[in-house]
Amino acid sequence: MRTIEHTVDIQAPAATVWQILTDIDHYAEWNPFMPRLSGRLALGERLTLSVRPGTRTMTFRPTVLAFEDGTLIRWRGRLGMPGLFDGEHELRLEPRPDGGARFIQRESFTGLLVPMMPRVLDDTATGFTAMNTALRDRAVARTACAVGAPLDVLRPLGDPLTLVLGSTSEGTHHDH
Repeated sequence: MRTIEHTVDIQAPAATVWQILTDIDHYAEWNPFMPRLSGRLALGERLTLSVRPGTRTMTFRPTVLAFEDGTLIRWRGRLGMPGLFDGEHELRLEPRPDGGARFIQRESFTGLLVPMMPRVLDDTATGFTAMNTALRDRAVARTACAVGAPLDVLRPLGDPLTLVLGSTSEGTHHDH
C-alpha cells in the first residue's frame, strides 16, 4: 500500500471552501488535477472522474463510500479489475479556530500494480499539491470579493496567478 496526502490551510470560511469543492460542474475552471468530476456526491453513487497525473489523463468510475456534508467526500476507484490498482480517495475539510479551513486530500493505493507505477504516484502527489493550491486560491479570491477587499491587497505569486490575503500557510506533503 502507498498513501499520498497533501494538506493546505486556507484563509477562507470552511463553508466557502466546501461550496467550491462540491460545485463539481465548475471543476474545469480551476482544478488542474481533477478537471472533470460528474455524478451525484452521495453514498453509493458512481461518479465519472478524470485526473491528470503529469501529462496523461486517466478516467475512472469510482463509487462514493462516504459523504458528510461540509466535511468529507470519500470514494474508491479502480484501474481494471479489483486488486490491480485500487485507490481510496478522501477529500476532508476541517474548520480552523481562526475562521479559516484546513483541506486534506489523501489517497491510499493498493493492488499488484502499485509497486510498478512509481511515476504515476509521484505525479499524483504533484497533482494533489496543484489542486489544493488552486482550491485555496479560489476560496481566498472568492472571500476577498465577498468582503470587498481592494485589489491592491491581492498580489500575484508565481504561475499560475496566486491570490493571497496575508496568508503564510504552507501545504504539507506526506508520502508513505
